[in-house]
Amino acid sequence: MAKTFSLASVPVQLPPLARFAQFLEGRGKRLTQQRRLIVDQVFSHHDHFDADELMEHLQPLLAQRQLSRPTIYRTLSELVEAGMLRAMALGGRNVYEHQYGYPSHDHLYCQVCNKLIEFQSAELEKLRDAVARRHRFEVLSHRMFVTGVCADCRGRR
Repeated sequence: MAKTFSLASVPVQLPPLARFAQFLEGRGKRLTQQRRLIVDQVFSHHDHFDADELMEHLQPLLAQRQLSRPTIYRTLSELVEAGMLRAMALGGRNVYEHQYGYPSHDHLYCQVCNKLIEFQSAELEKLRDAVARRHRFEVLSHRMFVTGVCADCRGRR
C-alpha cells in the first residue's frame, strides 16, 4: 500500500464509521464488529489498495477467525455502494480509494509499475466548466485517468 499522497481531506459531517452505520441502517443492516474492524482499517490512512492488500493488513484477525474473506469483499462492496470508496479496475484487479472525506481529484497511472499519482488542477476544472457551458451541460463530477509511464520506469529502460 502506497503512503505518499498530498491531497488534503475535506470536512465531513460524520466520521466514516458513523456515516457507514447510517448507510447500513437505511438498508436494514447492522454495523457488526467485523464491519467496524474493516472500516477502521480502511479509513486509518489514505492510500489506494486492493482486497488482497487489505487482507494482508487484517491477517491476524483472519487467522483468529474474527473476520472472513467473504465479509471483507462484501463490506468493500457496501462501502462502494455507500459512496465512501471508489473502485477502479487497474491491471486486472479492483483498486479502491477513499471517496468520502477526500477531495475530487484525478490520476496519472503508470502502466509499467501500476503507480498512481493523484493531482488536482484548477486549470483542468476551468476547461471542464467552459466545455460544459458551451454544451449547456451541468457537471456533477468528473474523473480523469491519464495512462502512461512514470519517470522511474522510463529511467530503467
